[in-house]
Amino acid sequence: MSADAIAVEMAGLRLANPTILASGVHGSSLERVLAALKFGAGAAVTKSIGPVAREGYPEPTLVEVEAGWVNAAGLPNPGAQRFSQELAQVKGKGLPIVVSIFGGDENEFARVAKTLDGNDFGAYELNLSCPHVSGVGTEVGHHPELVSKVVKAVKAVSRKPVFAKLSPNTERLVEVARAAADAGADGIAAINTLRAFPIDVESGRAALSNGYGGLSGGAIRPVALRCVYDLSEEVDVPIVGCGGVGTWEDAVQFFLAGAEAVEVGSATIKKFEVFNDINLGIVEYMERKGIGKLHDMVGAAHRGGLGRGGAR
Repeated sequence: MSADAIAVEMAGLRLANPTILASGVHGSSLERVLAALKFGAGAAVTKSIGPVAREGYPEPTLVEVEAGWVNAAGLPNPGAQRFSQELAQVKGKGLPIVVSIFGGDENEFARVAKTLDGNDFGAYELNLSCPHVSGVGTEVGHHPELVSKVVKAVKAVSRKPVFAKLSPNTERLVEVARAAADAGADGIAAINTLRAFPIDVESGRAALSNGYGGLSGGAIRPVALRCVYDLSEEVDVPIVGCGGVGTWEDAVQFFLAGAEAVEVGSATIKKFEVFNDINLGIVEYMERKGIGKLHDMVGAAHRGGLGRGGAR
């Protein structure tokens, strides 16, 4: 099977494979983003960047739970101006980097994008779904009209592809996704973490300094799959599936549900080199099933599954 079999083309981006480092797992430095590409990721998303620098929350900001993790880092980042200077180190390399950005309203999103836009990266991911920082993220992403304004504002200052990363913590997910697509979003990333509150039994206090955090890992995969499945029935833009992807089987489930690529986050905490493992497993699965191109199986669960010769 040729290497092109698992290449992905979506929203003007061409990726060598469908695995993407998710935002926020390994800090705000570009170093780990670039390392993910060396370890086989088809693309990598940066830490979310806002209009000004943020220190984030004090430790503890991450706790392991059954089948996952809960984190509340507080969106630490150097701010758009400083991060723009960091991006200068990849100028001219054409690397598949996606920059995640956040803000309190459409004007802040647009200001961040305008500051960063002259740099060499492939796309924006709009963080419309952070579950643990007041005033940004979820508060914006729960309202279709606000999401529409944010997407339009960013598209007005940039020609780069824009992906809207959505929250599972709302019953209006499909409505929000439609609003993003109608406003010009080039793709949807689904989902961000689930709002959670772990407690330490020894101290009797919240396990995280912020109290509330975002649940990620295998525990949320069925929720994420449901969201991707529902969204693929309702929007005509590419979907990136995220939430509990740690093996090739996880990734294939998302493709069958309608995703064209997957983000890998929590799985990289214990094994950063997981991307190559997932890609190899996908290739072996496709060979066994007689599937010539990854795109051929995207959405197969909506079409009655895989036929004897692979995707229908």
